[in-house]
Amino acid sequence: MTPEDFIRKWGKSELKESAGAQQHFLDLCALLEEPAPADVDPTGERFCFEKGATKSTGGQGFADVWKRGHFGWEYKGPKKDLDRAHRQLLTYSVALENPPLLVVCDTKKIIIRTNWTNTIQETHALELDDLLDAGKRDLLKAVLSDPERLKPKKTRTQLTADAANDFSALAQSLRDRGHEPHQVAHFVNRLVFCMFAEDVGLLPNKLFQKALERSEYKPEKAEGYLRQLFAAMKDGGEFGLDDIPWFNGGLFDSDEALPLTHDDVALTLKAAKLDWQDIDPSILGTLFERGLDPSKRSQLGAHYTDRDKIMMIVGPVLVEPLTAEWEVEKEKIAADTAKADKAKSKAAKTKALNAAERRYQAFIEKLVNFRVLDPACGSGNFLNLSLTALKDLEHTVNLDAEAMGLPRGFPRVGPEAVKGIEINPYAAELARVSIWIGEIQWMRRNGFDAGRNPILRKLGNIECRDALIEQDPETGGWREAEWPDADVIVGNPPFLGNKKMISELGEDYVSTLREIYKGRISSGVDLVLYWFQKAWEKLKADKLQRAGLVATNSIRGGANREVLKPVVEDGQIFDAWEDEEWTVDGAAVRVSLVCFNATPVNAVRLNGLHVAQVYSDLTASQENFDITFAGGLVENKGVSFQGPVKVGSFDVEGKLARAWLQFPSNPNGLTNEHVLRPWTNGMDITRRPSGRWIIDFDELTSIDASLFEAPFEYVVSEIKPIRAKNRDRQRRENWWRLGRSGADLKAATSGYQRVILTPRVSKYRLFIWRPGRVLPDSAVVAISRDDDTTFGILHSKFHELWSLRMGTSLEDRPRYTPTTCFETFPFPERLTPNIPAEDYANDPRAIRIAEAAARLNELRENWLNPPDLVKRVPEVVEGYPDRILPVDDAAEKILKKRTLTNLYNERPAWLDNAHKALDAAVAHSYGWEEDFNAGALTDEEILKRLFELNKAREAAQ
Repeated sequence: MTPEDFIRKWGKSELKESAGAQQHFLDLCALLEEPAPADVDPTGERFCFEKGATKSTGGQGFADVWKRGHFGWEYKGPKKDLDRAHRQLLTYSVALENPPLLVVCDTKKIIIRTNWTNTIQETHALELDDLLDAGKRDLLKAVLSDPERLKPKKTRTQLTADAANDFSALAQSLRDRGHEPHQVAHFVNRLVFCMFAEDVGLLPNKLFQKALERSEYKPEKAEGYLRQLFAAMKDGGEFGLDDIPWFNGGLFDSDEALPLTHDDVALTLKAAKLDWQDIDPSILGTLFERGLDPSKRSQLGAHYTDRDKIMMIVGPVLVEPLTAEWEVEKEKIAADTAKADKAKSKAAKTKALNAAERRYQAFIEKLVNFRVLDPACGSGNFLNLSLTALKDLEHTVNLDAEAMGLPRGFPRVGPEAVKGIEINPYAAELARVSIWIGEIQWMRRNGFDAGRNPILRKLGNIECRDALIEQDPETGGWREAEWPDADVIVGNPPFLGNKKMISELGEDYVSTLREIYKGRISSGVDLVLYWFQKAWEKLKADKLQRAGLVATNSIRGGANREVLKPVVEDGQIFDAWEDEEWTVDGAAVRVSLVCFNATPVNAVRLNGLHVAQVYSDLTASQENFDITFAGGLVENKGVSFQGPVKVGSFDVEGKLARAWLQFPSNPNGLTNEHVLRPWTNGMDITRRPSGRWIIDFDELTSIDASLFEAPFEYVVSEIKPIRAKNRDRQRRENWWRLGRSGADLKAATSGYQRVILTPRVSKYRLFIWRPGRVLPDSAVVAISRDDDTTFGILHSKFHELWSLRMGTSLEDRPRYTPTTCFETFPFPERLTPNIPAEDYANDPRAIRIAEAAARLNELRENWLNPPDLVKRVPEVVEGYPDRILPVDDAAEKILKKRTLTNLYNERPAWLDNAHKALDAAVAHSYGWEEDFNAGALTDEEILKRLFELNKAREAAQ
């Protein structure tokens, strides 16, 4: 068929929809040289007319034409309302599997609207004569065969980011002129909602944009115009000659507006011309919060957590359980309606249909009364997606019910379904605004009108307060904050490490918090764990069904992990992701996502895979053992130590330290050697040694320390001013001493010529030798042993696997701790750290391990410091280790790349062979060498055997 033939035939047609729709579509297929539905899909499963179930009322299907992954197409008779047809198509979009294109047509006109998630909607309208244009025909052809060609280039995310950037500049301008920040935020939020309301037709005739345009050259009038508009929106009224609906909802609770300059008006007008109907509420709050909150301006343009990540919590906690419940109810309703179809009497039919209707309505009531709480809701990202998920499910239920012959209900789930607690007033108000925008968008996107009278209801369910503690109005003292009742809890509580809580929140707040929760949660946990504890207590009290929260991945170890142990023992972690990328304040961090309940379910997942059980360290074992219950062993106590905490720049360049070392003796008759020690931090191990030294006055009084003149003067000028501001009284008053002396470490290592060091946090679990006089930094763990056998056992695969599972991680780098990694590790029998090395010096097992360990260390040292590239220079003070220096500049360039991290990144064959020999020797010491050589010792099997050894020794203690 030619374009002329098509236009001639359909230009004069007056056929009604039922008579002409299918023939019109078949002619289009012929015109565009595309196959008709029956040509390519005789079953109608992918491409068909009348897609959807036939209703008991005799109505048609969900769409006149449908092609999976391409379009839903609705026909109307001549001169019918095509906008209404589009709304009808939207109503059934879910049943049509959310096609990317929605098409409405009356045989004279075709309107194509894009429907991709996270893109701005675009509309293409074609009249009959447009089909003479080959380009327009290609557009229509793409609808049938290549819909990606019509996918809009600009995403909702980009639109929202553009809007946020414009308004952050406006907010900054208003604040610079002296307006109070909260007043600015409230005003800007009003402007944001006006723009959205205008573009979705809730504010008529582009009134907001026109008011700005009239103010462009008379900016002094802008405030008056906006006051008039806000007053009308407060109660409903007139603005000019137009009637304004009743908005209010707390956002328009007064006519207050701020004066705007010419630049302000221009900026606002620019933003008003964006297409606000497609703004993305799931990120709107985050982006606008950064622009409105002075403390977060630096995060503008930074990343944010996307909706897919948030749904990794909302999905398992909210969507999947409720969907599963509906599937059960749907089967029962289907059985009732089938019974009605087979009924032989009207009474029996009515009884069966009534039963089906009751089940349907009962489930709808469940959804309407379902409540989601985010007790650290920020600007509402989790709440927005939770509300959308609930409304989507309700819509699906209504469509399923209609398909089974029941009358479909109107959407009833609304913003009251979500509750939030947020301490930041900027974020709390933005949460309310973004939730309302999301609600209105959902209604429009699914073919429904937004609610009226008022359009906005007050969202008192988003509370601006502290979620953990509150003042008792009667006593004035502090008490635990109560959380509102809810069915599920989701959210992303604040990430703040235990060590930083006092510096960020203040000593008074932290001490009050810890006192209130004393006995229920360790004072050594990160802040986020208080939310986990409160959620778990609500679950135990049967006041909650499920919870899903985000935490830094340090939740998997140490004191943090203890909060999850009762969950595993008395409840269940039913879905978790142990190590995912997340965004906090614009920066990427590594997190764990944990969904838990008190009543176990059968379907349990870890990292997206089904497992039998998730343990408190967010691992699962096919061997059915929980390594987190490994206990500390007496035989390992008092051997491993974290280095002392400096709390100040006590470390100095080697050149300066050597100068001090060569000074004459001090007034006390002692040289500076007594308060200076070589120093090693984590990077000195993983990279090249920095050669720094540290000032260590140990337990000396300030009077005695002052007798070491040069180091003391340095501490007075460089450290004392900083320590004077420290929140810890002891550290303020003892400013010349290290923050923690490390007395236990010094006592344990004092008799050794060398000790074993390992970085607390590193990509690889590396152990090295350092002279006993070296003082390790707090980022290093020192093991007070000097025998190659212990070194070899620690550097074996067996200890590495154990420490990886028992430790935590910082971002994607494993963390090693003396308590969880070393003290719990079951060394081979009779080779344990409580036995002096000389006592097992003749044990063949110890000899074999020692030889393999010494060989590994020798090979590594030869690679790190080749004799032809380095020279060894005696230290300026006798008894200290020699300095290793490059022989020339060329050697220095080569040596910079010779680091342990680079070595283990490459893992050359010689290194791999040395480790294999060491692993075999350690396997032999456990009596497992035969299984090890046969490949029967999987990582899980090794951990299981070590765990059994740990529990056996723990029981014998």
